[in-house]
Amino acid sequence: MDLYGSTQIRLYDFILSFATIHLGRNPFVCDCSLQWLSEYLERNPIETSGARCNLPRALKRRKLTALAGQTLKCTDETVAQYAGACVAAEECPRGCSCRGTTVDCTAGGLTALPDALPPYTTDLLLSDNELGEAAATDAVRQLARLRRLVMTNNQLRSLTQDLFSGLTTLEELDLSDNQLTILTGDEFKDLPQLTTLMLTNNRLTCISPGAFSSLPSLQHVGLEGNPLVCNCHLGWLAEWLRLHSQQQPTTSVPACNAPQHLRNKPITEIPRSAFSCRAGESSECLGSGGQLCPEKCSCEGTVVRCSRARLTAIPLGLPAHTTELYLDVNEITEINADRLSHLKALTRLIVSFNKLQCMQRDSLAGLTKLRILSLHGNDISRIPEGTFRNLEFITHIALGANPLYCDCELSWLSDWVKVDFVEPGIARCAEPAPMRDKLVLTTATEAFVCTPRVPNEVLAKCDLCYTQPCENGATCHSLANRSYECVCPPAYHGTNCEYKIDACYGNPCENQGTCKVVETGRFSCHCPPGFRGIRCEENIDDCTEHKCENNGQCVDMVLRYRCQCPPGYTGEYCERKIDFCSREFNPCKNGGSCVDHVTYYECQCPLGFTGDNCTIDINDCENNLCQNGATCIDGANEYTCKCVGDFSGKFCEAGPAVYQQTSPCQQNDCQNGICFVPPNSQDYVCKCSPGFSGKHCEYLTRVRFTLENSFIALDSLKTKPSSNVTLHFRTTEEDGIILYVGDSAHLAVELFRGRVRVSYDVGNHPISNMFRFASGVTKVDAGKPRSIINDGSKEYLETDSLLYLGGLPREIARSAVKMWHLRDTDSFMGCMERVYIGGRLADLSAGKQHQVNPGCGGEEEVRDQGAYHLAQAASLASEASKGGALHSGPLIATGFNSSSVTLFNKDSQMQVHPPARDVSFPRVEDDATSASDPCEGHKCKRGRCKPKKKHPDQYKCRCRKGWSGKYCDKGPSCRKEQFTEYYVEHSCRSRKPIKNAICSGTCNQDCCKPRRTKLRKVRLICNDGTSYTKEIEVVRKCQCTRRCY
Repeated sequence: MDLYGSTQIRLYDFILSFATIHLGRNPFVCDCSLQWLSEYLERNPIETSGARCNLPRALKRRKLTALAGQTLKCTDETVAQYAGACVAAEECPRGCSCRGTTVDCTAGGLTALPDALPPYTTDLLLSDNELGEAAATDAVRQLARLRRLVMTNNQLRSLTQDLFSGLTTLEELDLSDNQLTILTGDEFKDLPQLTTLMLTNNRLTCISPGAFSSLPSLQHVGLEGNPLVCNCHLGWLAEWLRLHSQQQPTTSVPACNAPQHLRNKPITEIPRSAFSCRAGESSECLGSGGQLCPEKCSCEGTVVRCSRARLTAIPLGLPAHTTELYLDVNEITEINADRLSHLKALTRLIVSFNKLQCMQRDSLAGLTKLRILSLHGNDISRIPEGTFRNLEFITHIALGANPLYCDCELSWLSDWVKVDFVEPGIARCAEPAPMRDKLVLTTATEAFVCTPRVPNEVLAKCDLCYTQPCENGATCHSLANRSYECVCPPAYHGTNCEYKIDACYGNPCENQGTCKVVETGRFSCHCPPGFRGIRCEENIDDCTEHKCENNGQCVDMVLRYRCQCPPGYTGEYCERKIDFCSREFNPCKNGGSCVDHVTYYECQCPLGFTGDNCTIDINDCENNLCQNGATCIDGANEYTCKCVGDFSGKFCEAGPAVYQQTSPCQQNDCQNGICFVPPNSQDYVCKCSPGFSGKHCEYLTRVRFTLENSFIALDSLKTKPSSNVTLHFRTTEEDGIILYVGDSAHLAVELFRGRVRVSYDVGNHPISNMFRFASGVTKVDAGKPRSIINDGSKEYLETDSLLYLGGLPREIARSAVKMWHLRDTDSFMGCMERVYIGGRLADLSAGKQHQVNPGCGGEEEVRDQGAYHLAQAASLASEASKGGALHSGPLIATGFNSSSVTLFNKDSQMQVHPPARDVSFPRVEDDATSASDPCEGHKCKRGRCKPKKKHPDQYKCRCRKGWSGKYCDKGPSCRKEQFTEYYVEHSCRSRKPIKNAICSGTCNQDCCKPRRTKLRKVRLICNDGTSYTKEIEVVRKCQCTRRCY
């Protein structure tokens, strides 16, 4: 193929099929996008025209074939200069960057594998995404040159069997830092070139035997950091690693995690006998599909035991990795090669004490690694020469307790056992008489001589034709695996030719003919009138003397015919001309007009109907104008709209009449309560249900924890630049979780044995408690402050985990207890209210609620707008003052105890400060203060809350740039919409489509405009043959702006 003077080619699509290619005299820009071509031409020297680089200047005049081994770069200058000049075969996936043949999607926010990738990709980097249950895509399967695939830290829990199918050139696969728990081997079937497989820091507990057997090129496996369970199912891995480490000394060795006595021991230092299973231990590590343990058998690693299972045949589906197979003490009659030949690793086969009568020549084909074979205690008399020809590693064979017939056909066995003495001298001859009770090993080979006649019972063990199974003079032919075939004489059929043929079986006569048996195996048919032939298959032609007139066509039938008339004629013989459009013959319906055209007619249909005979009613509702959910009813050339509700009008376009409301509560905004109109008032107030507050009872601020697994999950606690958490609670229990956030770095507050316990760790190692500090101070009620210090290089608690109140999900609670963050997993029992986060009252309904109830029980009543009546609050406060407030030191749980905790983080400090008074009941001052600030608990999402000047008890939201809505909850939709089309100016057009974009979307009161553009030179070609160059503006980024010009 010659490409002199080309300006743009999609070379990769067809280069693989070329033997020679000329790329000379092209101004190649040798940047990263040409890296793949230089590498390909080094391995495949098919370019013979001396193609050279034109740019960049440092590589000018360098041959493409001489660039191999250099890293070609894409600078900002070359990318900007040639942007869009060479459109790739496939666009770079969203969230990824493409440089040369490397596609980097690291931390790209992917939840699935890309559905479009450049076909020349050699390195695909997918680390730090959230692929989870990744499924294969065609884009990945078609990467015929992919050599490296990195999928670390993707939360992968399992691998589908076809995930890596088609990647036949893959050399390195990295699956480290995921959540894989088991490998079956089915995941790596299509990776013949794979040399490196990294599985470090997963959750692998077991690896199915033979999991790496389908990887012939594998050199290095990384398994460190996995909680491997070293039971009987993992013994194979120790042997595999020992052998592999001899061939590849750099191979790393993982350690066992369980059982306890093998913990932290390198797996290759543990003997095979130490890999054992307890009774009832899971066998899921044996894998799936072909790796399942056969029915009635037990599998331990690579050992399959089917002894005393009453088997009559070798079981199907034996695992391909089996090394030892025990089939003794069963009722097996033959060894089927097709059920054993796939066991390439089998070293021991025990088939003693069965009912074997014959060994076929290929019974043991494929078992090249077999060392021990036991056929002891069967009924074998003859063994064909060559049966053991492929057993190169055989060291022991047991043939004792078999009635061997030692004639000349068995002399080969005498010679064979004498070479390496693999038979220990136990096998004895049973027949013929001169050889009876003689040992096969020690008897001279010359004594094995042919006899005049071998008994049929001996021959029948391998050839069932000697049992005379065929009947009625049939001939018997021997087949493999002790089967046979009977060739039946005429008039007989069946497996043994035992049935006589009924020539009329199945009634071979057609068209209801009667079958009669003429002689053995033959029949004749008596045909009904109108048919003839050997099987009555021919219909006698009745059209030979037909009477059809006016060119009517005769159609043959049984004992008669009919005339198919041409247009315009009718009658039995087409003798009558049809009088179209007459009173007797007018097919037009629904008022259609009939027009006679002599040989045919035509119906002219009225409006609303169509069809040959005007029988089809046209559906006028197809493009109806009915509105507001109305139903369209079809009519004749019209339709009507059936309105719903109170809508009216021809098209139901008129809405229902709006009448003046008679009560303020007729349309109210109360969400979790009831609407109430006070006496002599024109407005309403909302009486909130227990636990809710706010003007419209929209906030859940008081909850009750009553079950052991109760909890509330809120958004993660923001710790920079500062944070503050204040909460009030009452409880009757001495233990319970109050607050928890984090994972390894954490903040935990709990009740433990009647005291408030705080655990705080920003992620510093305990040994580093020397230099920088992060401290926490706790104070309960009016008690003395208590301090904790977490020193080290980290100054802030950094976490994305949810903030939990009152308890934790079971898994997180167990993990926290194991890491000594908490002393108990029990949830808090009691009431929790007025939770402030960052100085704002938290809406507890905004997060996940599990087994919690609104309100705190029987002491609550329905509130007006979320606040107690003033007199009631005052009385409650006086009662609280009479009761004893909690003192500093231990928190004693007697009756209803109360405590308040404040947590805040600023300048590397974590402090806990409560109010210095009892908070068993709500206080007038707190609620009054809360009611006077309309911005407390506001709903402004992306803006600031501002009290209204004319209505101080109300607020408004001042939105950020681009945001809108009553609560600033409607985000800007300003975005860049790309398109590719020809640039047209007057009668001139660009030579090729240009990639550009427009800014579209909303920005509240602002405008969606380009933020960054660039000028690009485009060559335009005109209709008169002239051309010129023009600079056009290409949009790169869009944003909301107040400048709308």
